Amino acid sequence: MSSQPSGKQGNASFDEQGLEERSLQILYEVVSSINTAHGLDDLLTRFMYTFKRVTQSRAAAIWIVQPQGLVELSASNGIDESLIHPDRQDVRRCLYERAATEGKIWIEKDLRKCEIIAGKSFFDGQATSMIAVPMRYRGKVTGVINLFMDSELVAEINNLKPLLTSIAHHLGIAIERYHNDETYRQHLIKDERTRIAHELHDSLAQTLASLRFQVRILDETLHQGDESTTWQQLERIEGSLDEANTELRGLIANFRAPTYDQNLLASIKKIVNQFRNETGIKTFLQNEWSNTELSRENETQILRIIQEALWNIRKHSEAKTVRIMLKGCISGRCHILIEDDGIGINKKIYGSLGEHIGLTIMQERASRIGGTLRVESEPGEGTRIMLEIKQPEIQGNPS
Repeated sequence: MSSQPSGKQGNASFDEQGLEERSLQILYEVVSSINTAHGLDDLLTRFMYTFKRVTQSRAAAIWIVQPQGLVELSASNGIDESLIHPDRQDVRRCLYERAATEGKIWIEKDLRKCEIIAGKSFFDGQATSMIAVPMRYRGKVTGVINLFMDSELVAEINNLKPLLTSIAHHLGIAIERYHNDETYRQHLIKDERTRIAHELHDSLAQTLASLRFQVRILDETLHQGDESTTWQQLERIEGSLDEANTELRGLIANFRAPTYDQNLLASIKKIVNQFRNETGIKTFLQNEWSNTELSRENETQILRIIQEALWNIRKHSEAKTVRIMLKGCISGRCHILIEDDGIGINKKIYGSLGEHIGLTIMQERASRIGGTLRVESEPGEGTRIMLEIKQPEIQGNPS
């Protein structure tokens, strides 16, 4: 196939007087495509066709440097992709390596060197040259654009170099933005998965563990032949099953554990009463808060921390007495103390306190609302958990 004079006539010549105006128009199209593209693949395709139209190229390919340093083909048009298959690394490097290494536009007037490596002509019967345009971001080459065009047009390409460099620069910035957005999206997904795991641990998992504890008590009661206590325990198990079902439905509907509809103090009283009834441990709740107003998120995290602390006490402490104190807010700081007279945390089992998964979750929850959580524990001397949070400024509160 011969060169396409109609295309060349449509563009007249690369050095025509209207090139500057056309360049501004093309750059406007490029910036618009960045804002309207639906994903990176769509963006690369749009840029590729813009490059082809500007240079009257018959084929184009875009190579992107991946985070691991590998160079991958991200888009192509008009070229036999079997020639640049991932297995043909030698052919690939022939097309992009010079521009990637030197960081400037490279013109290969004769493709025969690359065709010898490929063992086949790229464009049968056509005198074709290649232009390799590097994409840069913050001084670093992030990819290369290959343009394959009639050899007779390459002689006039110098006038287009500033435009090609500018378009490649815009594309490099756009690709980096998409990579950053994807990294941020993955970070959000990881955070959400961690959050869901914590909610499962703090709600449904605890309810199921409580059921297991109640079944063990039921088994002991059955062996004792105490019919009255047996029925009481069955009713507790039935209530816990209803609670687990409610929590599961809430998780499915909202991808998070349900919160109590009451205010924070009423919700704390509810879980303390449940803990006291199920364990038989003497549990005291002392409230010194007054006119304390917290955000819904703060209340939720505080409630979950207390739930986790009580569950750890039930599971590990062998405590006889538990005290929960909501200490008064002083200078905008609110304090919560949870302590027991149990056996303390066995560091031989957990290592440092930070390796206890329940304590780790509590610390993460405290950090999420700008609070701090300290744990004091020695073998045989019980455990003290101290949570401190900042009361948000609200209307009527002193600053």
